[in-house]
Amino acid sequence: MRILLLTQWYPPEPSRLWADLAKGLQIQGHDVRVITGFPNWPTGRLYPGYRLRLWQKEILDGLPVTRVILYPSHDTSALRRIFNIGSFAAAVSLFGFWLARKPDVIYAIPPPTVGWAGWFLSRLWRVPLVYEVQDMWPESLRAAGLVRNETALKCIGWFTRWIYERASAIRVISPGFRANLIQKGVQPGKIHCVSNWVNTEFYRPVPPNPERAAELGFTGRFNLLYAGVIGLSQGLDTVLGAAARLQDLPAVKFHLAGDGTELPRLKAMAQQRGLSNVQFLGSFPTEEMPGLYALAEVLLVHLRADPLLSITIPHKIFTCMASGKPLLAALEGDAAEVITSANAGLTCKPGEAEQLAQTVRRMHALPPNELVRMGANARDAACRLYQRDYLVNKIAQMVGTAVEQQNLVR
Repeated sequence: MRILLLTQWYPPEPSRLWADLAKGLQIQGHDVRVITGFPNWPTGRLYPGYRLRLWQKEILDGLPVTRVILYPSHDTSALRRIFNIGSFAAAVSLFGFWLARKPDVIYAIPPPTVGWAGWFLSRLWRVPLVYEVQDMWPESLRAAGLVRNETALKCIGWFTRWIYERASAIRVISPGFRANLIQKGVQPGKIHCVSNWVNTEFYRPVPPNPERAAELGFTGRFNLLYAGVIGLSQGLDTVLGAAARLQDLPAVKFHLAGDGTELPRLKAMAQQRGLSNVQFLGSFPTEEMPGLYALAEVLLVHLRADPLLSITIPHKIFTCMASGKPLLAALEGDAAEVITSANAGLTCKPGEAEQLAQTVRRMHALPPNELVRMGANARDAACRLYQRDYLVNKIAQMVGTAVEQQNLVR
């Protein structure tokens, strides 16, 4: 099949999931082309080596990638966020037909504006559209505080349902997402639940580097590492609250790696509270992440307490599991079930600093061999249930069915 993948975010941005999907489909023998934007996420600043132009073509990991112009932004301004996602969708709609040869199917990755652009191109080429749901709109916008106007949220809800109706197939990443779409009136037969995955060859257990540990302040401590986006949805105020309650355990130290809109505020909060057991590490290239994970005793995942977030499964859970480290996850619902069913760590309620602190105390008190066992369980589950090739094959089958059904209609 000739597959055109539309995604606003792609490497060198920390979007390895989409690169894994494209590469996995190519390995299976499909002709995959990618249209994406100029890299600027998560800081909103254009990456070194790139400058804005109408479009640019390159080859990344053996895949043809076309970048189209957009408005770079990723801050708390709803207006600038709208310009960011709207400009990319407009550029795809204007230039996509001329920059890519006709595919057999278009695979569009959120936000929904990309779904609209995918639908527009699918009508021009008369090919099916497969749409992927990684976040529930408008619920995720309400949860993140990006949009508070109820009329605007209703309009966004109508827009997303319009896309769902026109997609030939929809991939969701959790059972909760599937139930949500069915409640919205989407035909159950077009919804396919396929979990996110992890590249278990890239994310793997590696020996910790003692020199790197000393350089980053990990030596001689019981280290909990959070690595990922530092935004509103992550609710990392709770982590600082837990750290404040754990200052009587000098061995325990929290490390936060990453960037995002909440980073300056959290840094200021930690400084005001005098939290010497919290360290902000900054961002790291993707290729350094396995080595960074290796320095920690426990990998931390946290989301805000929100009904929507209880039905999502953050991708970082799978990268942590594949790294062979025990997890401490302050979340509920589908994501917590992934960890508890694998016996890969401990979970607690999100948004509860005291519960998080008590769970850290429990993990700190565990024998080292118990932590090792949890990490081994995590790695085993990642390799058996969340391995890239296994799940990409399910997506390929879904896409192939959409193409076959389209051909039958003609």
